[in-house]
Amino acid sequence: MNPKAAPATLEHSTRFRVQIKHAVAIGPGKADVLEGIAATGSLAETGRRLGMSYQRIWSLVDAMNKDFVEPLVTKQRGGSAGGGARLTATGAQVLALYRAIEEDARLAASRRLPELLALIRPEPESGSVGEVS
Repeated sequence: MNPKAAPATLEHSTRFRVQIKHAVAIGPGKADVLEGIAATGSLAETGRRLGMSYQRIWSLVDAMNKDFVEPLVTKQRGGSAGGGARLTATGAQVLALYRAIEEDARLAASRRLPELLALIRPEPESGSVGEVS
């Protein structure tokens, strides 16, 4: 096996969170929730798409609404007009800013990531010498 070739086969990802003072204000999960609400207009449908319960989605929305100076999501109860949820202007702005920061961070990390990957030990191949069966 060529040790130089191994790092290219390693899977990697970067995840970026903005933590300010008392809490994680926004990270990839919360950004996905905001995107889901923007796309569907529904907390329940966002939960289904993300594999989260309605309660978990609402908990994340509630936390974000409390973390920022204005609510990011407004919710309308069901009824004859139907329920729904939508991003506020601040919610759309926070989502856009987070995604831009996330992309900037991804680009910055990609410059140094190959150096880090080159220092990671590759997983042993099955049937390698010293493997216990």
